[in-house]
Amino acid sequence: MKILIINGANLNMTGKREPEIYGSETLDEINGDIKSFADTKGVEVDFFQSNYEGAIIDTIHSAMGKYDGIVINPGAYTHYSYAIRDAISSVTVPAVEVHISDIHAREEFRHTSVIAPVCIKQIYGMGKKGYMVAIEYLMEKAN
Repeated sequence: MKILIINGANLNMTGKREPEIYGSETLDEINGDIKSFADTKGVEVDFFQSNYEGAIIDTIHSAMGKYDGIVINPGAYTHYSYAIRDAISSVTVPAVEVHISDIHAREEFRHTSVIAPVCIKQIYGMGKKGYMVAIEYLMEKAN
C-alpha cells in the first residue's frame, strides 16, 4: 500500500507556530514518526507540503494511479477551499482529513470543513497520532 501525506498552509511552521496548540515538534520530526509507523505496517508513504493551493491541487490530481490513499491536513484551506474539495472529489483515491488540533474546540470559523464531505473520514485533536490513525483507517478500508 502506498499513501500520500499532504500538509497544507502553514504546516511548515509546526513546532514554531503556536506550540501550545500544535506542539513543539517540527513537521520533519512528525513526518519521521509517520514514516517509522508506516514502515512497521508495511506501508510506503510520501510527503508533500505547500502553502500554495494550486500546488496542493496539482499534487492531488497526480495521486491518481500512484497512491492507494491520501491523508490530508489542509490547514486553513479546510474552511474555504472549494478548489481542494473539488480536487479530492475528482480523483478516485480515498482521502482522510486530519487536523493536529481539535478544530471543533477552537475559533468558530474553524468548526466547518468544506473538505470533510468528500473525504472518507475526518480525524482531529489527536496531535500527530491522527496521521497514524488515518493510515490505519485507509489500510482497513483497502481490505
